[in-house]
Amino acid sequence: MNALVRPQQGRWIAGVCAAVANRFGWNVTVIRILTVIAVVFFGLSLWAYILLWILVPSER
Repeated sequence: MNALVRPQQGRWIAGVCAAVANRFGWNVTVIRILTVIAVVFFGLSLWAYILLWILVPSER
């Protein structure tokens, strides 16, 4: 498993979905779709996304 860092390449908004996908070896598109569904239906995940944006370091 890789470290949880937001990559410089392949990010859309903040790179949180790409960081999670890289960390667990999943497809980034699946993570992005699940994130959008979670934000639309559960709203609270938007705060989790923002929190991860702040806490997860960016790749240097």
